[in-house]
Amino acid sequence: MSAGLLALRDWLARRTGRRGRPADGRWVVVDTETSGLDPLRDRLLAIGGVAVDDDGVRLDDSFEIVVGGAPAGDAANIVVHGIGHGAQAAGVPIAEALAAYATWTGGAPIAGFHTDFDRVALQTACVGAGLPADDRPWLDLAPLAAALVPEAYRYGGRSLDDWLAAFGIECTIRHNAAADALATAELLLRLKALAAKQGARGFDALRKVARQQKWLSGGDD
Repeated sequence: MSAGLLALRDWLARRTGRRGRPADGRWVVVDTETSGLDPLRDRLLAIGGVAVDDDGVRLDDSFEIVVGGAPAGDAANIVVHGIGHGAQAAGVPIAEALAAYATWTGGAPIAGFHTDFDRVALQTACVGAGLPADDRPWLDLAPLAAALVPEAYRYGGRSLDDWLAAFGIECTIRHNAAADALATAELLLRLKALAAKQGARGFDALRKVARQQKWLSGGDD
């Protein structure tokens, strides 16, 4: 293990106040930025995340890293994610970035919005870096929101922006991994509260609701 990786892990442990097993009730919300729209082919550029627990969003337990390497993505793509060639060139090597991410997530349940993209992007990056791919299940808030608030879904609730607007959640910087993860974490808390009122509590129960909605709408799990 490189000195850089050891330093990253020590920094993460000090920042989150955690070593070893994560605290009970801790979930993590994750978002990625890539050099394009194909998670199997395009390069991972950044990972952002924030933890939530029963008390709410844990801003002191967050994660943000830019992945280094040869600059990727054309000018139009850079305008979207805001990670310029200089930031990419100065980023953390991919293996160290992914190892730091794995350390931060620990064994916590993972949630996101349209998670198939982020999950595959991270798995593809792991394979490319010669690391084991994390195949744990993710909770996708897109079908979960559609199942819990069907009236909003019927009237056009499809994108993250749609659902943030529906719940009055502000996201001042979109298409930034850390900012998107924070806004998505706020959405997760709202959806968890709605689900609890409908009798669905816990990660597995929410995944079941989301899977049923994806099946009804013709999506894949």
